[in-house]
Amino acid sequence: MALFGNAHTVDPASAQQEYARLMGHGEQVYAAYRLIRDTILLTDRRMIFVDKQGMTGKKVEYHSVPYRSITHFSVETAGHFDLDAELKIWISSNPVPIEKTFTKGVDIYEVQAILTQFVAR
Repeated sequence: MALFGNAHTVDPASAQQEYARLMGHGEQVYAAYRLIRDTILLTDRRMIFVDKQGMTGKKVEYHSVPYRSITHFSVETAGHFDLDAELKIWISSNPVPIEKTFTKGVDIYEVQAILTQFVAR
């Protein structure tokens, strides 16, 4: 499903190993999602957006969003005709949300539950 441009689930243990160099001491990946070449990591401390750039994907931007900077978020579940679920995250001092689309196979309620657990601290 990644070929259609929508995120799908990645094993958190393999994401933990693959992105170990990005993690702080004791930081744990709770969930991970892949979007073609890009990846979204939800850790116990922050969200990390891994954006591979260019034709080869050798240039990579790592965008770290601490949960404390998330002012609010919304999830929109997939429907019968709209097969994608959507996540919108608003960061403090930025009126435009970060938007990500997930396939129907991703449990958007799990994403929402993880965000609720860490944003509401």
